[in-house]
Amino acid sequence: MQQLVEVERVAIRLMEVKLSLEWKEQKEGGDGSCFERKGVCELRIENVPITVHFDHGCSKTELIEAIELGFDSVMVDGSNLPFRENISYTKTIAVLAHAKEMLVEAELGRLSGSEDGLTVEEYEARLTDVAQAEQFIDETSLDALAVCIGNVHGKYPASGPRLRLDLLKDLREITLNRSVSLVLHGASGLPVELVKACIELGVRKFNVNTEVRNAYMESLRKPSKDLVHVMESAKEAMKAVIIEKMQLFGSSGKAQ
Repeated sequence: MQQLVEVERVAIRLMEVKLSLEWKEQKEGGDGSCFERKGVCELRIENVPITVHFDHGCSKTELIEAIELGFDSVMVDGSNLPFRENISYTKTIAVLAHAKEMLVEAELGRLSGSEDGLTVEEYEARLTDVAQAEQFIDETSLDALAVCIGNVHGKYPASGPRLRLDLLKDLREITLNRSVSLVLHGASGLPVELVKACIELGVRKFNVNTEVRNAYMESLRKPSKDLVHVMESAKEAMKAVIIEKMQLFGSSGKAQ
């Protein structure tokens, strides 16, 4: 990773989820907290800005733990809750996080697909409502809003993604005046021109998982003459996708 970010001159945001913390807890044979506090949360690379983000916090317990561990930002995922409950949940965490100068991302609307052990059926998916988004931002004082405009977790159907750019434009109008960033989860598989259109309409953070993971797994499946090189090749395959996304999203060369 160090070589990658130094070559691309990119500021990086490392994201953790509950599932990865649980895996590290089992691997380290401890409670996971010490590993995070002394490891990822204190990771530094010379001349490269690094922040650590806790993604998809679905309970107060895990989010409070992330805040106490010293993450730079947290995502409050109350998208499965009724609107008023989502506001209350997000606001509670935002107050705690802001007290420690952490940024807060929250999701409004519900993506279909599967990620990190969470599955949402197609019929449950719902687009972000503009009027609700305005109220949600004002009452929670969040810093970044993850929206649903037709994006999905995982693989898009054979017909391809159908993003509501008109909806994204409306959401941009209400977030711009409030200094709130727009976030797009489910960015794997989006065509280049569609990504550029989203950036033009205000998206400042894209979440990509499936493409990176698939590159790793596909590399492992390829025949290899020497088993020693299998893992290194898989890592290189992941790195190639990450570099491609850094350049596409406009992140490369931004490290100060």
